[in-house]
Amino acid sequence: MYDVFITKASTYLPNEPVSNDEMETYLGLINDAPSKARTLILRNNKITTRYYALDKEGNPTHSNAQITAKAIEGLFDKNFKKEDMKLLSVGTTSPDQIQPSHASMVHGELNIGKSIEINTATGLCNSGMNALNYGFLSVKAGVHENAVCAGSERMSAWMTADKFNHEAENLKLLEERPIIAFKREFLRWMLSDGAGSFLLENKPRENQTSLKIEFIDFYSYAHEIEACMYAGCEKQEDGSLKSWADYSSDEWLKQSIFALKQDTKILDKYILVKGAESLRASFDKHNLDPEKIDHVLAHISSGYFKDGLKEEFAKKGMDFPSEKWFYNLSEVGNIGAGSIFIALEELMNSGTLKKGEKILLCVPESGRFAYSCSLLTVC
Repeated sequence: MYDVFITKASTYLPNEPVSNDEMETYLGLINDAPSKARTLILRNNKITTRYYALDKEGNPTHSNAQITAKAIEGLFDKNFKKEDMKLLSVGTTSPDQIQPSHASMVHGELNIGKSIEINTATGLCNSGMNALNYGFLSVKAGVHENAVCAGSERMSAWMTADKFNHEAENLKLLEERPIIAFKREFLRWMLSDGAGSFLLENKPRENQTSLKIEFIDFYSYAHEIEACMYAGCEKQEDGSLKSWADYSSDEWLKQSIFALKQDTKILDKYILVKGAESLRASFDKHNLDPEKIDHVLAHISSGYFKDGLKEEFAKKGMDFPSEKWFYNLSEVGNIGAGSIFIALEELMNSGTLKKGEKILLCVPESGRFAYSCSLLTVC
């Protein structure tokens, strides 16, 4: 078995940052009218800028595969050329097509000029961590001496005005209980585009920052809880999901079968509590001391959850001081599977990390409540 290190990280954010006031310029107006819910939603999610693979007329400028490839190209240098890549493992919520796989399309965009092993992880926010874990285990087992892993999204194409029904949000409910905003309109003002990538190798690089991956743990609560976030299906009264394949083509449009939806009734009940429960299980499993953690990077979909997550961790004996938490949500937005990659890349290249420091990664997924966490050591 080999040690595994993140030896380089790279991010790609398409086009220029989009301010809150510019969002409808890119995404369009539903029913030709400004959103009445937008201000309330943005006030709660605390995002000030994000990135779209769209121009101001709403036309696409990049595919997801192109965004991912551009992030990966930032890993190539004199020490690691694209021809050196042994494994490509990528994760996303929003592939450009149902088939071929996202990894196949990214491989094609990279124009490596040779055959390599590829892996695609699909799902929601944890798909990026699933892709990272595949690369981690492959290098650790000695199957490959290196792996390129990436998490990416191109959610803007799902959020343009033509994709939405003409139902108005109940503003009174939004004001009384912000979690109600976790419906389709919330997601419209929340999700954005971008990609982050890591190079994994079986030895650290000399004279530059490398991060040793100590472990990656995963937890699913699908045996306890019904689906919360879903697309390509419709939720039934008993909590089951009816597949798009079981609807007619007319129903696909009329019922917005392919729209990304959120069951707000169960989101706030479980998302933070199960996250803390999962992290406590990993701390017990690996006999970790919370005081020995130097940096906490937790993917959150909204600033609305920031304080609550800290409190839930503290209830489980993991009371990390505020100065240890690292977020870039307000500047880059919620990029789903790519968010944890993009946050770690910023921290890794900040020049502030010190040898021996411990970095904790935490990623929740509200699809059917799955969680992942990882511990890294600065080399």
